[in-house]
Amino acid sequence: MRSELECFEAAHGLVMGTPYRNKPHLVMTWVAEVIRNARILDAVESILGPNLLVWGTNFFVKEPYDGTFISLHQDSTYWGLSRPEVLTVWVALSASYRSSGAMKMAPGSHKLEQLPHVDTFEEGNLLTRGQKVAHGVDENDIAWIDLAPGEASIHHVRIIHGSEPNSSSDRRIGLAIRFVRTDVKQVNGVKDYATLVRGRDDFQHFQHEPRPKETLGEVEVAVHKQIAEESFKLFYQGTGREPTFDQ
Repeated sequence: MRSELECFEAAHGLVMGTPYRNKPHLVMTWVAEVIRNARILDAVESILGPNLLVWGTNFFVKEPYDGTFISLHQDSTYWGLSRPEVLTVWVALSASYRSSGAMKMAPGSHKLEQLPHVDTFEEGNLLTRGQKVAHGVDENDIAWIDLAPGEASIHHVRIIHGSEPNSSSDRRIGLAIRFVRTDVKQVNGVKDYATLVRGRDDFQHFQHEPRPKETLGEVEVAVHKQIAEESFKLFYQGTGREPTFDQ
């Protein structure tokens, strides 16, 4: 997976500076395979049940010593999803240890309701809005999620989590896969899309996304552009801001 990503980057630049940081499963065939990996789906099904949609995928890459970070937040804050039956599987394409900027989480915080957040738009913050939970978190209560390459973690949409900068000599590369139950729906008034990866969708709350036939094919790029534009309406809703890269 890392080799596939870095081959892409050799031709197109670092993925974090491209539109394909968001929803790469629409344009990269190998990501489309990963989101359908049986071992991942079995783990998610054991929690969410047999009918599963992938609502999104995102790369999170920190270059050595680049200073990027993720503020403590709840994923549910701006996603506009009706119910918290949502999980993220975070797959490590490189070592993700505390020294390289691994995720940190507040154990038990997934049992909290949606908490207020502040948009900071801080430089170096990898979150769209630099959102930060307005809730005190004792650093002594933080758990660090160390992962070797090929391992993955699973976290609930409401758990408070973030990460520090990468102070190691290697890149820290992760692929986040967002799973929702098929009875979840978008409530923020935007057209939303998802990929059915297991079971059946009797609710049809989301437009179903096509599986890419070739990496960065003409059709795939056009589909990604259309769907990504809709998703960014959601992520930037009410901010007056837009993504800083072009497609």
